[in-house]
Amino acid sequence: MVIIREYIIKDIPAMIDIWNQVVEEGIAFPQEEMLTEAEGVEFFSAQSYCGVAQDKDTGEILGLYILHPNNVGRCGHICNASYAVSVKKRGQHIGEKLVLDCIQQAHAIGFRILQFNAVVASNASARHLYEKIGFRQLGIIPGGFRLKSGEYEDICPYYMEV
Repeated sequence: MVIIREYIIKDIPAMIDIWNQVVEEGIAFPQEEMLTEAEGVEFFSAQSYCGVAQDKDTGEILGLYILHPNNVGRCGHICNASYAVSVKKRGQHIGEKLVLDCIQQAHAIGFRILQFNAVVASNASARHLYEKIGFRQLGIIPGGFRLKSGEYEDICPYYMEV
């Protein structure tokens, strides 16, 4: 059974490993540098909220999300999130559980809109999930994402009122 809960300090090594898997793939996150342990502690603690997906039986961390403001001031009610699922655990609906929990947390914190700035067009599984949950695509930014290969791909911003 998979549970979603707020992260605790002892989760950070697993969170860094999963985060870095996505960065290394170079097809979804804008970051190019891997998180070190020290950077990971600082990065995750700076978020408004971090949730982890955990196997209740084994205690293994399977995925995570970060939630933070997308902007400041008059646009501070808009938040942004990123999701990462362990390469070994994909296809088990863990991402969906993370997104649904994130929506609840965003609302509880007081955000009004959850916006994804840079969903890579070829990330069909994420796009399908977001649309299934009720996110709306805002358009297309041609060539907005540079893949690890050096090629450019379109990005599709999405949003949902929370």
